Amino acid sequence: MIVRALLCFAVLFLVAGQDEGQEQEEDKPGGVTFWGLTVTMTCPRNGKWFKEKKEVSEGPDYAFEYDNKKARYHCTYENKRYDFYVQGKVCENCFELDGGFWGMIIAADMFLTVVVMVMVYKCAKKRSSAALPRVPKASEPSHPLPGNVLRGPPEEDGLE
Repeated sequence: MIVRALLCFAVLFLVAGQDEGQEQEEDKPGGVTFWGLTVTMTCPRNGKWFKEKKEVSEGPDYAFEYDNKKARYHCTYENKRYDFYVQGKVCENCFELDGGFWGMIIAADMFLTVVVMVMVYKCAKKRSSAALPRVPKASEPSHPLPGNVLRGPPEEDGLE
C-alpha cells in the first residue's frame, strides 16, 4: 500500500515538472494592477509598450504613476498587439479587500461569539440546589420544641 502511494506521488511530480516547461512556451495572461498610485500592466510576452502610439518602455511589465486620466496603452510582441484601456480611481492610502479577507473576518467573529457564549454558560450554571436554605424568623425559637411539652410560668429567682 505504501509503495503504491509513493509511486503515485512520483508520477505526479514527474507530470507536474513537465507542465512547468510547457507553460514557459505559452503566453501568460496580460492584465492591469492598481496599487496605491501605481499602475502595473503586464504583457503576455516581452515586448514594446506604447501610450497613444508613442513608445514609452520595453519589457514584459510597464509600471507608472497614475494621474486619474483615461489612456490607451498597448504592447507589441512577435507581430501581435495586446491593447489596454486604463481608467480608474486611485489614492495614496487605499488598498483592496478581497472576499477571502472578509470571509476570514466573519469566521473569526462567529468563532469568538461561540467562545463567549460557552464562557457565559459555564459561569452562569448553578452549582447548588435549586431551593435556598430556610432562615428562621426572629419570633421563632432557634431549636424546635416537642409538640406535647407545655411551658410553665417562668420561675422566680430568690423571692422566697
